[in-house]
Amino acid sequence: MAEKPVVEAPPDGADPFELTKRALEQRIRQQEILAELGVLALRGVPFEELTQQTSVLVAEGMNAELSKVLEYLRGENLFLVRAGVGWDPGVVGVAKVGADLESPAGFALRTGKPVISNHLDKEDRFRTPQLLLEHGVHRAANVILQGDGAPYGVLEVDSRSKDEFTAHDLSFLQGAANLLGMAIERQRFEQNLAEAKARQDVLFREIDHRVKNSLQLIVSILSLQSSSSGNPEVAHHLREAARRISAIARVHRRLYETNMVESVDLGPYMEDLCRDMHDSAPSCRIHVTARAGIIVPTNQAINIGIVVSELVTNATKHAYPECEAQEVWATLTGTPPEPLTLSVRDKGVGLPADVETGTAKGMGMRILTAILQQMGATLSINRARGTEFVISIPIEAGQN
Repeated sequence: MAEKPVVEAPPDGADPFELTKRALEQRIRQQEILAELGVLALRGVPFEELTQQTSVLVAEGMNAELSKVLEYLRGENLFLVRAGVGWDPGVVGVAKVGADLESPAGFALRTGKPVISNHLDKEDRFRTPQLLLEHGVHRAANVILQGDGAPYGVLEVDSRSKDEFTAHDLSFLQGAANLLGMAIERQRFEQNLAEAKARQDVLFREIDHRVKNSLQLIVSILSLQSSSSGNPEVAHHLREAARRISAIARVHRRLYETNMVESVDLGPYMEDLCRDMHDSAPSCRIHVTARAGIIVPTNQAINIGIVVSELVTNATKHAYPECEAQEVWATLTGTPPEPLTLSVRDKGVGLPADVETGTAKGMGMRILTAILQQMGATLSINRARGTEFVISIPIEAGQN
């Protein structure tokens, strides 16, 4: 018959089986808590909530009344009680404790070794921090809390009872600290990434703002030179150059006014463009049909803006030579990544022969032809009841 194992007598005459059962239940609960903490860490809950939940759960898992997350303040060589449970009001977020080797938490931080002190009143390795004395703490367990590269601090559990923390408790506490440490590292990485993106956005906006201002300055200079030129032909070409640069400047103005940097919403942009052209040619009513939400890359928006500007301006100048009541319709349809259809039409006198035969030598038509070739767009002309330019514009892949 096999010999019965020798079982150490439980305290206070408790039944050994009941003691073992309680220990087993506690180990199971510790595993459940680690699973809960893992879920919280993966969910990406806010840092303050995560540290506080960790404090609550590790205290429960170790049957302790108090716990805390200590953040190491390198410049002060102190710990700040970042989160915790069981402490008096005014401790969490405010109280600081020493981080030197003579304190249990400081020893854990400096050496990277877990620390258990089950009898703080008899401890000769460390001094008992004043905060623990004030709260009647009898025993404490500390493990290092890793962060992004350097340690973040220490995770500590404290109790007023005369029981003892075991190696199993220390393993559970270290597991909780590892999960919290991974969450800290991830959140720091995400914060650094967000800060880098914010800096990049500010830089992009500053560059765009400077480009917009520079373009507006060029427009102003060209307009001033045009008004002071004694040569009508030179003045005309200067005004045309100013108008084309203004179309580019409007794209940068829209980029600066919105959160988009690499793309432009064509609907509002076309409305702005045609509204400005109407201001310079008030005798012509310009009707714009372009819904919001047609998003295209910025470089394509600039090209489309110049095309619209050329065609609408050409219609206001040449379609109604002897009529004060002028109307032009600019319409944009389609949904990226499918090709867009741009239509600019009037009810005027029709096209000159050189345009109809494709031999026009004017600057406007040469610019239009070059841009359409660059975009890979195709142009067709309808001549019923005036003139309609219909352009099919392919949209760059990956932009919608």
